[in-house]
Amino acid sequence: MPHLLVTGGAGFIGSHTARRFLERGWHVTVYDNLSRVGSEYALNWLRSQPASANLSFVEADVRDYERLAPFVAEADAILHAAGQTAVTTSVVKPRPDFEANALGTFNVVEAARESLRPDHNPVIIYTSTNKVYGGMEETGVVLKEDHYGYTDLPQGVSESQPLDFHSPYGCSKGTGDQYVHDYARIYGLRTVVFRQSCIYGVWQFGTEDQGWLAHFTIAALLDLPLTIYGDGKQVRDVLYIDDLVDAYEAVIARADAVAGQIFNIGGGVQRAISLLDLIEMLEAMRGRPMQIAYDQWRPGDQRVYISDIRKANNLLGWQPKVDVQDGVRRLYEWAQEHRELLLSVRARVAGKIVGG
Repeated sequence: MPHLLVTGGAGFIGSHTARRFLERGWHVTVYDNLSRVGSEYALNWLRSQPASANLSFVEADVRDYERLAPFVAEADAILHAAGQTAVTTSVVKPRPDFEANALGTFNVVEAARESLRPDHNPVIIYTSTNKVYGGMEETGVVLKEDHYGYTDLPQGVSESQPLDFHSPYGCSKGTGDQYVHDYARIYGLRTVVFRQSCIYGVWQFGTEDQGWLAHFTIAALLDLPLTIYGDGKQVRDVLYIDDLVDAYEAVIARADAVAGQIFNIGGGVQRAISLLDLIEMLEAMRGRPMQIAYDQWRPGDQRVYISDIRKANNLLGWQPKVDVQDGVRRLYEWAQEHRELLLSVRARVAGKIVGG
């Protein structure tokens, strides 16, 4: 039975990936320190799956090399999704951000290097971020009616875009990004970097700092006030979680052919929406206006980011399937079914922030 290790496996992306591979007949080890509010609910969701007999859980931290290394050594494939995920948190607490993202990622690839043998070279997929491209201030941006757009990038941002780490989060994720990439070149590890755009879907406990589409959807369902930083015309390409996991599967199926590659992964130009577009969808679903307030732009917030996904299509045979309207409706209906859970998570998040 093939074995998948998912660091951060009780998080949003990790838990969905773990579920898919359990369904495919893999043994899955979820490695997570359960520090994120709501992670225990995702873990319980995984344990309720029909194939959960093949699920193992390890409560541990990727910063602990001695604890991590044996699990890397026995995995056939690794999704490294553990880490600190919010730009704002990184600005306030840069050291733990660095340790979780840069050191944690180094530990994963170093453990893989030390465990290399003729019959063991695990596929490693790293969940990087479009933030490694920074503010992209040199890229021409225009306001087209009620949406920002690129002047010279009709297909979005390709992997050839120069790196420009911006914020401690950008630096820590970018450090991991480059270590993962270089360990393929120098040591022959079968690593692949995914520079991911906005991923969304069910079992995502979005907050103001991370997971904006889920955050907006939950606010709409719970009738909570929502603050937009900027004018709401900023645009992102969004990708439903099932489509992302399809891409992970495509990498593992083609591991030798795509080892060492970097892919920009998102919804692409066909799934690019503004904040105001999403609000319009949500207001139609709930049947009444939302409580919207506006505030100043946040530092480093891009007017537009859209992934050029043609490389992933060409090398992986991958293309998103879930359109935005369908994906948002799935998330909204899930939120309706889990209203009390979402209220509890929101209260705990607020208490954690207040308590430091």
